[in-house]
Amino acid sequence: MNSNLNKTSSFKKNVSLNKDSKLKNQVPIGILILVIIIAVGVFLESIGNTFGFFWLTGIAFGFILQRSKFCFAAAIRDPYLIKGTSLTKAMLIAFAITTIGFTAIKYGAYINNQPIPGQGSIAPISFATVVGGILFGIGMVLAGGCASGVLMRAGEGFQMQMLTLIFFIMGSVWGAHDFGWWHEIFISNSKAIFLPDILGWFGALSVQLLLIAFLYILADKWESKNNQDY
Repeated sequence: MNSNLNKTSSFKKNVSLNKDSKLKNQVPIGILILVIIIAVGVFLESIGNTFGFFWLTGIAFGFILQRSKFCFAAAIRDPYLIKGTSLTKAMLIAFAITTIGFTAIKYGAYINNQPIPGQGSIAPISFATVVGGILFGIGMVLAGGCASGVLMRAGEGFQMQMLTLIFFIMGSVWGAHDFGWWHEIFISNSKAIFLPDILGWFGALSVQLLLIAFLYILADKWESKNNQDY
């Protein structure tokens, strides 16, 4: 009995030492990567004023995604699959923050009689939206992640996500090729909806935040209910 315990303790100690040694061995690699990142950022900044900013922002965004394991597909899928809503609630909080931030930016331009930024990106809701949402939803389930999740896991070395990324690019190119047809038949005949035009700025902000709050409470109660069942 004591012999088995000693063997187990020795095995755990060896595993711990191996992990520590691997972590120490990664420090020089991390320093080298950091130096390369800074060097590339300086080079890109010398080419254009915004290239270096985009480079560092992209790396920071990727780091946050990797550490948080944030994925829009998982935020929608987890309540059904594992009864967990942590990512769902995180996504709703992010929506609330961006809603307030973008409303402030747009309203600031509006009251100063300046062009409202981002208005050209308001796309009409049409049959194409429904078809695209269904196809993208099916793709997310089969791939096990959305665009952000696929990029994050491909960077981590997951071969399945690397394959998914290839087909993601192929699908995007195909969609861009056929976009003219979809726009002519469906999108151009539909109406774009901008909530402040219908409800006013305060009304649109209130309705959206109330909807987000309702979904947050619903997600929280769903998780609490399922935890009680177990």
